[in-house]
Amino acid sequence: MTRPPQERALRTREALLRAGAEVFDECGYAGAGITRILERAGVTAGALYFHFKSKEGLALAIMGAQPQQVQPKLASQGLQRLVDITLVWACELQVNPLLRAGVRLSVEQGSFGVQDPTSYLGWKDIMTQCLEDAAQKGELLSGDSSGDIAEFLVGACTGIQLYSQLISNRRDLPERTVLMWRTLLPGIARPATIARIDLDPGRGETT
Repeated sequence: MTRPPQERALRTREALLRAGAEVFDECGYAGAGITRILERAGVTAGALYFHFKSKEGLALAIMGAQPQQVQPKLASQGLQRLVDITLVWACELQVNPLLRAGVRLSVEQGSFGVQDPTSYLGWKDIMTQCLEDAAQKGELLSGDSSGDIAEFLVGACTGIQLYSQLISNRRDLPERTVLMWRTLLPGIARPATIARIDLDPGRGETT
């Protein structure tokens, strides 16, 4: 029995995303040839251009898929959820080609003529919502707005993953993420909140 067309199309799209991510992660945008991506995905050029129109379109889709690699693994709320987002992100960057490629492409996008802040703004929106939830729960100090803190966090996470990649090929990224939070939490959270926040790097693997 053949699969319905919609299911086949979805499987083809997922295969292209996965293959594209693997090749972009290995080679960067400039070194990622369409032929190699198609061979890795096991599909035709027509399938690629049906779903993404171009290599750039595939790259943009991979950049935009980053939150979906993290959020389904979360069960916490408020400030703990925000911490967990970064811990899961840190662990997934070590093993998940789709997330790694999304991060690499977002950082390197200027080299292939793109200036698209969507992935960064998407993370900012997600983090802002966590911080607003935390504020409603009375977890935060009064002061900076949730949006300002979220914007700082996006920049901080971008920086520590680049540094960790150069220093240890991201092997120490979960520990560096914990250090980031130990430095940041006293400036944004109430002491009682800090006392109950779990900063175990293992939460990135089990949350």
